[in-house]
Amino acid sequence: MGGHVTLSVSEAVTQTKSVRRKVLVSKLGLDGHDRGAKVIARALRDAGFEVVYLGVHKTPEDVAEAAVEEDVAAIGVSILSGSHLELVNDLLKLLRERGVNIPVIVGGIIPPEDVGELKKLGVFEVLTPGTPLKKVTEVFEKACEVGST
Repeated sequence: MGGHVTLSVSEAVTQTKSVRRKVLVSKLGLDGHDRGAKVIARALRDAGFEVVYLGVHKTPEDVAEAAVEEDVAAIGVSILSGSHLELVNDLLKLLRERGVNIPVIVGGIIPPEDVGELKKLGVFEVLTPGTPLKKVTEVFEKACEVGST
């Protein structure tokens, strides 16, 4: 008999690096328009992610606390109100204070001139309206790989 070894799918998966695909999606700030965030959450669930959806009117404190409590590998926040720089800076600061390095993805109405500033603050990626859902799931997959290490 040859030296072939056949692994079941579950055995093969356990022998490769496990990537946690648990993510948190939330609206930051006072903006109550959550249609986009819900579309993203649904697309991520359909792609096999476990999604914790916090909903609207969340503070950076709410998101940081839930992210740590839920042990997520990545965070996606949607902001349409124009207060993205302040809110995201506060969120990243709170995550650092809690000693966690969870990649943060920002979506919403983000002026092109603020994308670089958000990246300098430490944002993993910025996604704007019109980004294909396939690209969104790919970005979250990459973020989860970083957040699972």
